[in-house]
Amino acid sequence: MRDLVIRRCEPEDYKAVHLVYSSPRAMAETLGVPYSSEQAWREELVRERDDSFALVACVNGEVVGHLALSAYTNPRTRHSGHFGIAVRDDWQGRGIGTALMEACLDLADNWLKLTRLDLRVYTDNEPAIALYEKFGFEIEGTHRRFAYRNGEYVDAHIMARLR
Repeated sequence: MRDLVIRRCEPEDYKAVHLVYSSPRAMAETLGVPYSSEQAWREELVRERDDSFALVACVNGEVVGHLALSAYTNPRTRHSGHFGIAVRDDWQGRGIGTALMEACLDLADNWLKLTRLDLRVYTDNEPAIALYEKFGFEIEGTHRRFAYRNGEYVDAHIMARLR
């Protein structure tokens, strides 16, 4: 996609990031709850942390996806990190997730020297699982009744990529 740009997420992006996570499908695949506030996102994006890196995917200047990569800070796990990703419902299946993953892995591999990345994904989120597998992530295990979503408990896989 020609007009797709991946860039650092800035505090001023809070309204657009809020819209990403307010999309019903995108929100349902996170640990968030419906009706999050813009103010909560504003406060999250203002916080500066040395161990966390937020990226946004923009098409023609419009934020359509978000990814947050965090390195573990424990001295024994500093080689590891984890991330969360969301793409606005109307942009899913159009390469946004792939572009965000490419940027995430470049940052993790070539700049942060992370040799392990892990994540949790609901077991019924087949598109996300396929995306992660495309980038070398493997299922390491399953958390039973991991979260409550839409009136029922759902399981989640822990997936990891070792480099």
